[in-house]
Amino acid sequence: MKGITRRKFILAGMWGATAVIMNGKAAHGKADFEGYPEGMGVLVDLTRCVGCRTCEAACNNEQNLPVPDRPFYDQSVFDEVHHDGKQKRRTDENAYTVVNRYDAEGSEEAVYRKIQCNHCNEPACLTSCFVSAYTKTKEGAVIYNPKACVGCRNCMIACPFRIPAYTYSKALNPVIKKCIFCYDTRLVNGQPPACIEACPMEVLTFGHRDDLIKIAHERIRMHPDVYIDHLYGEREVGGTAWMYLSGVPFEQVGIDTTLQKDPILSNASEFLSNVPVVLAVWPALFMGFHLLATGDNRESGEENHEPERKEE
Repeated sequence: MKGITRRKFILAGMWGATAVIMNGKAAHGKADFEGYPEGMGVLVDLTRCVGCRTCEAACNNEQNLPVPDRPFYDQSVFDEVHHDGKQKRRTDENAYTVVNRYDAEGSEEAVYRKIQCNHCNEPACLTSCFVSAYTKTKEGAVIYNPKACVGCRNCMIACPFRIPAYTYSKALNPVIKKCIFCYDTRLVNGQPPACIEACPMEVLTFGHRDDLIKIAHERIRMHPDVYIDHLYGEREVGGTAWMYLSGVPFEQVGIDTTLQKDPILSNASEFLSNVPVVLAVWPALFMGFHLLATGDNRESGEENHEPERKEE
């Protein structure tokens, strides 16, 4: 299979198998996508954020995460850069949300962006998971069941926002970690996430997603000199529960503006329409059997570190 890596082939199989076995919507194509119009969401206004990191502290406390090495008032974290020289701080098993600083062209002041799971209307993580570890709730949250997870990490590959993190530090219990919208403690009771209540600058607005879209477009209409004329997350990958307003081009604050408008799920539909179903299902099934058969290795702390092969 020239031009197709083993990793991509397996992922395509996972998407296809999940679409066939667990999500009948895939077979019907894009026209049947309805989203979650009654779900809750958050409007993030980047023009108001000052980088205080209060949201990080609130999330840490609400989710009982470990105390960080440096306190939340330490601004030196904004100088951190990922090994690729571009990506700044990312969420991980100890931080479900992070704030990064960006020096945008044309802006006299630094711009700050809060990063967390965007809780997609049609989550790619859910689509790629062949054991149904993920659930999209009616309230809008994308939550995760660690007991169902087999550690394949396909969700990490599938997420267009690079959010799910893996607990590499726990060999006996390696699971996915990410923002869950404070679902169990707040959202299910109709309350906003902890980060929203804690924000002193009213950067975050919580409410029904449809209402937030109206609020966002009204802000753009009333202040065209302040905002970029686009609500990020309204349509990207089928729409997300967390949406962004910005005063500078989104790509200048590390946001991917090349994402498709249709849900990632639609890729599986197109895949199945061009490839025999057996080719989509079998790779997923055999991978599942392999992961289950090698479960003892994972429990003993062993892990296969097979290097990723480069495409020819």
